[in-house]
Amino acid sequence: MIKRIFFSAVLVAALTHITAAQTKLKPGIWRGALITASAHQIPFNFEVSNTAGKQELAIINNTEHLKVTDLTAKGDSVFIKMPLFDSEFRLKQDGDRLTGHYIKHLGDRDALMNFSATAGTPWRFFEAPAKTNYNVSGRWSAIIGDSTGRDTTVGEFKQAGQRVTGTFLTTTGDYRFLDGTVSGDSLYLSCFDGGHAFLFTAKISDNNTLTDGKFFSGLTGTDVWAAVRDENAKLPDAYSLSALKPGYKKLAFSFKDINGKQVSLGDARFKNKVVIVQIMGSWCPNCMDETAYMVNYYKKYRPKGVEVIGLAYERTNDFARSQRTLAQLKNRFDITYPLLITGYTSNKEETAKSLPALTKVVGFPTTIIIDKKGDVRKIHTGFSGPGTGEHYTAFISEFEKLTDDLLAER
Repeated sequence: MIKRIFFSAVLVAALTHITAAQTKLKPGIWRGALITASAHQIPFNFEVSNTAGKQELAIINNTEHLKVTDLTAKGDSVFIKMPLFDSEFRLKQDGDRLTGHYIKHLGDRDALMNFSATAGTPWRFFEAPAKTNYNVSGRWSAIIGDSTGRDTTVGEFKQAGQRVTGTFLTTTGDYRFLDGTVSGDSLYLSCFDGGHAFLFTAKISDNNTLTDGKFFSGLTGTDVWAAVRDENAKLPDAYSLSALKPGYKKLAFSFKDINGKQVSLGDARFKNKVVIVQIMGSWCPNCMDETAYMVNYYKKYRPKGVEVIGLAYERTNDFARSQRTLAQLKNRFDITYPLLITGYTSNKEETAKSLPALTKVVGFPTTIIIDKKGDVRKIHTGFSGPGTGEHYTAFISEFEKLTDDLLAER
């Protein structure tokens, strides 16, 4: 009887080992593709690696490698939980191929996109793109949208051979790290950051004109775009888009932090300090770029007399759900400044109601700079993240110069 039990235990252990081995992903570069409702592929690359006996992956967009460590497997099923944006993959493995769904948990529903991936595939759009005579490197004045709604943006691209990287800058932020190629007379760019999936295509009419542009976002988002080369293209001043209403000089609010403690701008902690108020949400990619910067900014400037407060506007007003997503955010970036759950959603009109001193909230993130007397000195809309290159470094220089000036005031 003892021998039989021992043999059974050995057999179970062996079968478990075989099953685990079958669900190991092949290390190296994979090509993944999200499928839109119109059957277009939004491709991206990721790298699977073995680290300390566990597998993890990094999603690749240009120079950004987004680390993902929450991978689990059961039988031929693979589950990948993204570190941000409340999203995940539920997949089946068949050798060097994965198929299944990317699931984005929205406020009122789950949005599913079909997904497939193949190991050993380092290319993004084409294994061998068609030869081209065009080079799109430079600055472009771009319009995304048609006559029913247009967004004037600035495209900035760098082309090396046939590979193209870059982004679109807008008044509320940027499209992060776009990565793609020029093939023949066509431009292809894509990005996936765990919460947002973008695909841009266009015809290159000549070295100064992009036409017939198509923009796909997530499962159903579609739009048109076009661009002309313009090295002098620029956006409105980010400090001019939002302001205090006439008669207001100060901001006031009181919300609970993620531990349920009430925090008010009037608390002693913020008296006689330069205070940075970050209007943000865990669903917002530009907010994540700003948060990554703000964590290091806070380490540098807190000893000098600066405080930072994050005001979170989530997809729902469910406090427990907001606690969960913001705790994930806090741990991901090691945030040491308070994150407050406002109880208002990311609807811009609702956001503005929570801060009645503001004329409006144009976009996320919005950053409010308050001096040591408690007066609002500037309001900055949007954030140009590291995907914008020199614009990111210019913002840091300007923002920290402003901080130094406010700290020097008596």
